[in-house]
Amino acid sequence: MDESHLEAIRKHIAAFPKTPGVYLMKDQEGRVLYVGKAKELRSRVMSYFQPSADLLNTRGPDICRMVEKVVTIDCLECESEVDALLKEARLIKDVRPPHNVLLRDDKTFPYIEITIGDDFPGVYVTRTPRLKGSKLYGPFLSATAIRDAMNALQRVFKFRTCELEIHEGDESRKYFRPCLLHAINQCTAPCAALISKEEYKKDIDRLKKFLASKRTILIRQMTKEMEAASKEHRFEEAAKLRDRLKAIQALALSGDVLEDIQPEVFYIDPRKGLEKLAELLELEAPPRCMECIDIAHLQGEATVGSLVCFIDGKAFKSGYRRFKIGTVEGVDDYAAIREVISRRYRYAAEGEELYPDLILIDGGLGQLHAGLEAFGEMNVRPPMVISLAKREEEVYIQAKSAPVRLARNNEALRLLQQMRDEAHRFAQAYHHKLRQKKTFDEDVRQGRRPPTRQSGHRHDAM
Repeated sequence: MDESHLEAIRKHIAAFPKTPGVYLMKDQEGRVLYVGKAKELRSRVMSYFQPSADLLNTRGPDICRMVEKVVTIDCLECESEVDALLKEARLIKDVRPPHNVLLRDDKTFPYIEITIGDDFPGVYVTRTPRLKGSKLYGPFLSATAIRDAMNALQRVFKFRTCELEIHEGDESRKYFRPCLLHAINQCTAPCAALISKEEYKKDIDRLKKFLASKRTILIRQMTKEMEAASKEHRFEEAAKLRDRLKAIQALALSGDVLEDIQPEVFYIDPRKGLEKLAELLELEAPPRCMECIDIAHLQGEATVGSLVCFIDGKAFKSGYRRFKIGTVEGVDDYAAIREVISRRYRYAAEGEELYPDLILIDGGLGQLHAGLEAFGEMNVRPPMVISLAKREEEVYIQAKSAPVRLARNNEALRLLQQMRDEAHRFAQAYHHKLRQKKTFDEDVRQGRRPPTRQSGHRHDAM
């Protein structure tokens, strides 16, 4: 890598934030070579290009060769290092960069699952949660750490971790011999009818409340107890408290069930999703062609629209479109939606092409009304327009006055979420590309980096 290009990359990295995040190293053609996470983006990425960096010994020959091919670097800020790790894992699985070795397999992050649909709920660490009747927490970054946390929690809340089917009305439970966990006071043994359904439910409710909290009070209390035990030379007890404290702290290393979705875990049968969608929308037949619209911007800058297409419940990437919003100033998602709709569907309104069977807009009632206003100005309206509000996951339907709330495991909702998330990803990718181009152009104008080399006409040798 020549010195001028190296200096340009360093100047570009110098503008990176000092926050957790993910970075993507790209080659001359814009292909992602490597995805990494950082506790502090600027210093982490700069470490690849420092004069004193010994990449061969510290990162290995593969990364050393990869850095020579890097032309540009993108970064995505994250709220925490945990968020950065989850986003890194998701990008590696989706993009599959050639120089990433770890996280490319199909292995998923685990969850804590509480089977609230059972008379006596069980609590498990799982990578394959049930489709219904359970409450999930996670995903968690470390399976080993979360199992240690489960052992510590079981000492306090005494829940069952067995796979037995236990029913309240089963009289034979009175003659059942409980396992060793009851003998060591880690389970209240609902299998042997040694606790009522109501009392067991109280323990489970306390556990759910604990898992949903920040746990700072308990951590402070356990730290004081550990320090007191150490001062009094009760070292064995202090060591046990230390291990439990470490296990409880591991619970903080988790994402959000709704935000950090792992598609590999929550598989959607497209056929069932389409059938459920037809029931929800009272359609004569399941929709075959569906499109979803999303808007992305950052404080009103570089507003873009994305449109993704699904056919028979599966992504049809040849039908994806992106729009650079040109008629809207500032933050106005409604106006941006109207522009995207008028540009995308004007030929359908003129009878030159067909509308899709279903159009989904990312947002709530306001976004749906904006979309319907744009369609109202056209000669032919589409058969069905709906919107999906992200916070409450409510479905707004053009023919109904009130939104519809579906169960988390409903196949129709999962299919709509998949479309919405794909449109959001596509919009964010385009929005990020425009912002990077704007930053690059500004750097060129200010002399902070050389302009892109323009390739001339190719002349074949005679």
